[in-house]
Amino acid sequence: MKRNFADSAQRAVLAERLRRLAPDSPRRWGRMTPHQAVCHLSDAFRAIMGEKSASSIATPISRTVIKWIALNAPMKWPTGVKTMPEVDQEIGGTKPAEFARDRHDLEALMEQFAVKQGHELQPHPMFGPMTTMQWQRWGWLHMDHHLRQFGV
Repeated sequence: MKRNFADSAQRAVLAERLRRLAPDSPRRWGRMTPHQAVCHLSDAFRAIMGEKSASSIATPISRTVIKWIALNAPMKWPTGVKTMPEVDQEIGGTKPAEFARDRHDLEALMEQFAVKQGHELQPHPMFGPMTTMQWQRWGWLHMDHHLRQFGV
């Protein structure tokens, strides 16, 4: 089975990795700081759960081919993909405040997201509507991508 948020043990591993993330964790790629990444991940979960708005850039290709590749291909997500303005901390995303509190809030959002069903969630800005299992896979992949960004 592919790693996903539906598995509480896999979610616990992500949470443990998140707890190892520090404000000074070295960046391997991109422009985000560790604290910005925490806020970005929180904003992404909030947008998907309908607590924050996000614009759509979905196209027929991104809703089918790109979504399938992103969720199923046996490769890591590429670096350098442009972040949506609403979840970009330098544009419209939540500004980092206090690292430990923001990280704790992200852990709580992870748990809230994990119990949501696909029909309860907003369409993904690029991939469009997704099933519960597709969302659970996306959650794991998105968290993993940004944790790897800082070597945790």
